[in-house]
Amino acid sequence: SGDTRPSQLRALTASWNTNWELRTIEYDEVLSGGPPRDGIPSIDAPQFVNSDAAAQWLPDNEPVIALEIDGDARAYPLQVLTWHEIANDTVGGVPVVVTFCPLCNSALVFDRRVGDEVYEFGVSGLLRNSDLIMYDRSTESLWQQFTGEGIVGDHAGDQLTFLASSIVSFADFRAAFPEGQVLSRETGFDRSYGRNPYEGYDTIGSDPFLFRGPVDGRLAAVERVVTVSLPDEALDIAYPLNILSQSGVINDSQGGQDLVVFFAPGTSSALGSGVIAEAEDVGATGVFDPLLDGRKLTFQQEGGQIVDVETGSTWNVLGQATDGDLAGESLTPIVHGDHFWFSWAAFR
Repeated sequence: SGDTRPSQLRALTASWNTNWELRTIEYDEVLSGGPPRDGIPSIDAPQFVNSDAAAQWLPDNEPVIALEIDGDARAYPLQVLTWHEIANDTVGGVPVVVTFCPLCNSALVFDRRVGDEVYEFGVSGLLRNSDLIMYDRSTESLWQQFTGEGIVGDHAGDQLTFLASSIVSFADFRAAFPEGQVLSRETGFDRSYGRNPYEGYDTIGSDPFLFRGPVDGRLAAVERVVTVSLPDEALDIAYPLNILSQSGVINDSQGGQDLVVFFAPGTSSALGSGVIAEAEDVGATGVFDPLLDGRKLTFQQEGGQIVDVETGSTWNVLGQATDGDLAGESLTPIVHGDHFWFSWAAFR
């Protein structure tokens, strides 16, 4: 393939040690997002506080990325991650990279091991289809946040492992995981945490930033969709939030995989109002395998609560039974995303 970088990209990346000979994409798809590499600083030594301490500065309705591995539950407030986009962490003994691309509204978590190596990731300052391109600090390969794929460098063609996470309100996280830890505002950087630098970005009818790709007109560009990919079945599915929010639950089966999609109100948009806590309530979602101990459950919304038809137990958006015969049980999460339609349609 050779190093076929256009002159602008060559100038931007002159000091990088990336192997530009190896790639899976066309270089003209890559654009500068504005800031240089590491101009948006990743969080590499994250500090955590308990929920009581976080409540001093984190309102109940603010969105957090909820991640739980082997009993270790952590919340990463979008008011912090909007300014950093990447947090390198270890949760439940697993090295993880927690990512948020504001331009695509995509919050995704990956295992940061590739083979036997543990990688640390940073923000490259480059975009493709308006989406964050990450880089690893060992080989300086470029990785597409949306797909977790290595796209340029020694890791071109490699795939990071997705880990199940969800964007939920701080209140929902705190109720589900009372002992859970919350990413602190003490990041070592001075940023306007709690303010949204992308005010009005999620207004329906607005155009995505630096997006040159084809537009799939079935939905508005920044309409929100809940997305699931089943690579074994070569299936990509999107559930429009405006349909899900009306029904509260979608029971589905795709390619032999049963799944249920939950919706709960109470989570504000990270990308609407200049102050995140004052933004529109866009709700939270979860996607789960409805099979519990060999029995397939069916779900519906009753009086604003999610209940299973079989036992009448009540469930929260994080897949935990909170009341009824199954109280204390949890459903197995299925990796999902809460994305803007344009980005999902471009990559899938």
